[in-house]
Amino acid sequence: MKPMTRRHITILSRIFLFTALAAFALPGAAAQNAAFDRSFTVSSPVRLELSNGSGSVEIKGSSDGTVHVHGKVTPGGWSIFGGSGKNVEEVAANPPLEQSGSTIRIGKNSSWLKNVTIDYQVEVPHDTEIDAGVASGGITIDNVKGPVKASSASGYVHVYRVEQDTQLNAASGSIEASGIGGSLRVSSASGDTRVADVKGELKITAASGAIRIEHPSDRVDASTASGSIEVLGANNDVKVHAISGSIQVSGNPGASRLWELKTISGSVELRVPSNASFLLSAESTSGDIRTSIPVILEEQNKHSLRAHIGNSAGRVEVHTVSGSVNVSSGS
Repeated sequence: MKPMTRRHITILSRIFLFTALAAFALPGAAAQNAAFDRSFTVSSPVRLELSNGSGSVEIKGSSDGTVHVHGKVTPGGWSIFGGSGKNVEEVAANPPLEQSGSTIRIGKNSSWLKNVTIDYQVEVPHDTEIDAGVASGGITIDNVKGPVKASSASGYVHVYRVEQDTQLNAASGSIEASGIGGSLRVSSASGDTRVADVKGELKITAASGAIRIEHPSDRVDASTASGSIEVLGANNDVKVHAISGSIQVSGNPGASRLWELKTISGSVELRVPSNASFLLSAESTSGDIRTSIPVILEEQNKHSLRAHIGNSAGRVEVHTVSGSVNVSSGS
């Protein structure tokens, strides 16, 4: 039998270490978990302020006049190796919650929390304003009147069914929003953004990530440095800018509406109904310009096109440096 080499000894040592951790550290960590439940009686309107260092947050609107907070406290980071059990128990016994009239604050002045993760599930009356932020973890908010502000430094932000204005920010993570009754402002550093059924003005800014917008009712302003942009069912003003990424817009540029679609590197696809009416100006420094709908040409050369569709009630301007432009009929 061959003698054991240094490499074999190293591998066996690592296997022993991981086995010991699985048998000893992880069960100990599970035993350190704790939870808490608190309820606060409030009168409408309610304001919820939440700040969480590590952990997911779920906030849902309900019909009663009470704020219910359920928290799950677990060791965080490398605390499974000991020393955090007491802190977990302390947090569960004295969670960072306070009430001032109809304002509920969660996580305020919680810098004393060390090596713990808190996952929150919060039920609030429907008539609630929310300002929530998480350093590491996702946020879900559903069925509140608002207004709503929600942010995550590392994690997703998902917001649904808010009656008033909404503002969302994510440094690293996806953003989803739908059923927003007021305006929507979105800022994303890295992550895809998808929004649908926004009744107010919509503005999205992304450094890196795809943007998809469905059925906007008001003006759309969307830009990304790196990523595609897709707008479906637009019928108001549209301003879409991309540095590196394709653009797809469908809808009807009605009377007195302006669609401004610009990308430096990427194609532009425009789909409009057969009865659409607008003045089209398209330019492509390096790429073809194609139309498959009836147009009345005003001016055309290899890299630009100016044409009338219908009676030219609206206006559509398309610019791309590197990429094709395609205008077709469809929804």
